[in-house]
Order: sequence, then C-alpha cells, then structure tokens
Amino acid sequence: MLDPEKIDSNSLFDLYTALQLPVDLFDLTEGFTIFNLHDIGFKLPYQSKSYRPNFFSFLFVKDGIGCYTIDDKTFTVQPHSIYFTNPSNYRTFSWQEINNILLITFDETFLKKYIGENVYIDFPFLLTELVRPKVVSATIFQEIETINRLISSEYTKQISPEFGNSSKYAIIGHLLAILLLKIKSHIWQDYNPIYEGNRSSQIVVAFKRLLEQHYRDLSSGKVECAFRVQDYASAQNLHPNYLSSVIKSKTGKNITTWISEKSLIEARSLLRNSSLSVKEITYKLGFTETAHFSNFFKKHEGISPMQYRKSYQHEV
Repeated sequence: MLDPEKIDSNSLFDLYTALQLPVDLFDLTEGFTIFNLHDIGFKLPYQSKSYRPNFFSFLFVKDGIGCYTIDDKTFTVQPHSIYFTNPSNYRTFSWQEINNILLITFDETFLKKYIGENVYIDFPFLLTELVRPKVVSATIFQEIETINRLISSEYTKQISPEFGNSSKYAIIGHLLAILLLKIKSHIWQDYNPIYEGNRSSQIVVAFKRLLEQHYRDLSSGKVECAFRVQDYASAQNLHPNYLSSVIKSKTGKNITTWISEKSLIEARSLLRNSSLSVKEITYKLGFTETAHFSNFFKKHEGISPMQYRKSYQHEV
C-alpha cells in the first residue's frame, strides 16, 4: 500500500509503477523516456504523492490545467510554458485538464553517454537548484515542438534487429542535444547557476561543478589523487559536516555517495583504458588499501577489479 504522503521510490519506472501508470515503453537499460501525459490515462482531477526523482525532466505544456509544487514553491501551469527540474527536491503535481502536455526525462548516464562528458559545461542550466517555469512565444514553442516530435517518433519505433538499441538511443541523444541547445539559446543563453538560489542551493551547485571538474582533471592526469569530503568543503570554506548536511538535505544523497558514484565511473574507465595497476588505481581514487578499493568495486560491480579488466579485454 502506498504511503499517503510520500513515494519512496525515486526512479521514473518506480514512480510510474507506484502510481499505476503504463510502463510498457520503458527500457531499463537506457535512462530516457518521452510521453504525452494525455496518452497516459490519468483519472482527472489527479493529485500525485510527494516524490524526489533521480532524473532530469522537461515538461512542455501546450494545453492543460494544473500546478506543480517543489518544496514550498507552487507554479500554475500556463500554455507555452516549459518546466525543467533536476534530481533534487521533493515535488508533487496535480492536473485538472490534460490535452497536450509532453514529458521528457533522462538521467545523467544517458546525458554523458550520448551527449558528452562536458554536458554541464555546455548546458550549465542543468545544475540549477531553482525551478522557474518559462513561458515562451508561440513561434519558439513550435520550433521546440518540431524537435520533440522527432524524438517521440524515434522513441516509439521498434528496435532494429540490424542496429539494435544503440542506434535508436544515439539518434535520440543527438536530438536531445539539439533540444537543449534550442532551449539554452532561447531561455538560458547567459545562465550561470552559481548566482541563482539561496545559499544552500549555491553550495550544492558549486559542489556539483567542482565534482565534475575534479574528475575530468583526474582522468586527464592534471591531478594525481581524488578529493575527499574535506577537500570539497575547504574549496567553499565550509566545515565538512555542514557541507555534508546541505548536500544530503538538498539532493537526497550523501556527499560520500556522490563521490563514490564518480569514483566508480572513473575506476571502470581506468581498468578498461589504462595500463595502471590496481594498486596505482587504488591510490589515484583515494583509497588507503588495495583491499578497500577491491571490496568497494566488487560491492558495486559484483566482480573484482582484475576480473573486470580481464572480462573487458576478452570482449575486445
């Protein structure tokens, strides 16, 4: 039975399942979806439970009546409005009328796989902690709608036996990049998230940007060893405990989880693409003992670092 106040699951698939909405088009191996809410079959009027997602989302409202609440901010749906949210705060939504409202969602893995590792540099608005719906002109909305139709067409196509899943989602990724560029040019051309929001939001954005930059530097060899929580706190002149509490309260994830996720991605890359020994990778990622790194890696991947390296080399 669902909690009357809150949905604990934060993935879109879990959210749709909890709300008893259709999930037949979901591909759990790819973090992307596109749906017109009109086709989902909400029983109106509809009021969602509170949930905290682990995905980015765009809502393109052409025709509908409802509202969207994030924390203590409530926005009334307007025609030709574009709503953007990222993995952050708790939210609810309600609908009185749904005629044409398009929802696009994607996760960070999808962004970096199909658009690029520098996605947050190219599209800094993805890091925003403040949600401010934007109403655009009919002309701009129509331009964006054209791109969305192409994305939707690709998404609903049957997977080609010849090219498989990768071709379909590579095309969607390129179209999503065009969509993000279009939105950036019309809405967030000179946007810098570091200057938006309250102090807590600014701390979160600064941490995310430093996290991204640090692991790029680590990968390129500009720095030798991964940062610890203390290093991220020192960069903002904050106490580690305070930084940790802000990150946890604003994003729903511990700061150590954010760092661990990046370390795991870097570990996979180093094991696949470098000649560094496991001991050298252990040091590079900030682990004190090879055994600690091996246990960490096996916990998440199910195999040891050496087994992972050998299996990848075997496939190649």
